[in-house]
Amino acid sequence: MSFQHAPKKAGLPREVLKWLQSLDLTYSVKNVRRDFSNGFLVAEIFSWYYPQSIQMHSYDNGTSLPTKLGNWSQLERVFVKHSLDIPKELIDGTIHCKPGAAELLVQQTYTILTNRIVKNLPSEQEQIDFTDRSYQLTLPMHARSTVSQALKNNLKITEFMTDPNVITCQEKAQQLIHKHQQHRVQERVEDPVRFDIQPSIGELAVRIAPTDSIQPEYAVPKPPKAKVPQPPPKSQDPMPSRTVAFKEITVSQMGKPTLVRPGLREDPKTALLQH
Repeated sequence: MSFQHAPKKAGLPREVLKWLQSLDLTYSVKNVRRDFSNGFLVAEIFSWYYPQSIQMHSYDNGTSLPTKLGNWSQLERVFVKHSLDIPKELIDGTIHCKPGAAELLVQQTYTILTNRIVKNLPSEQEQIDFTDRSYQLTLPMHARSTVSQALKNNLKITEFMTDPNVITCQEKAQQLIHKHQQHRVQERVEDPVRFDIQPSIGELAVRIAPTDSIQPEYAVPKPPKAKVPQPPPKSQDPMPSRTVAFKEITVSQMGKPTLVRPGLREDPKTALLQH
């Protein structure tokens, strides 16, 4: 399961609070984000439903980071053993006291253990985002956080202590910067007057969708196709016979004119007698 943002209302729904009071916990819930961060109350809740898997003497009600990690590591093994769908993002957000993480974790636990659906629980098709975005939207535009302030507000020191890998911490910071830039772009689109954004020529142009029946005025007419001359049809009559015309040519040899028709060979004997 994933969630897009933390619930708008702080605290827990009335039905969830009644359910917690009926479990007779060690101490009452006053600050949801702080009371559930170490996992002690979560273990006590699950011990009512799985007493054989959870022994409360194994959990410490402390506030240090090693105590929180130890309690939640035991709870994660119980979740895997009983196939309980508790997202890792909810657990990490609850440990590091992210806004809205503990509230969603308790509501998810209530849904799993009682088979009842909370009305304001987000859908499963949304993405987890435990940032202060909902709080920033309530502020005026000039009072909203910058990139550096957003990193300070949404990155806890316990996250660097839990996972000291430099590459992982850089990826988290880059994700927050990318989200902050997306929110800035969205603000400029929603309020262009404040940022003095002038529409482009393409946005000012009037676009008329052409239809099949009506031809737009600005459309260039297509030139007519040129007619290709067709060859004349061949006649079926037989070809007429052609006559060959001969022309007499005067050839002078040794001072004697001789008549020779073109195309006829001269007799060698006649030629010798003439000489």
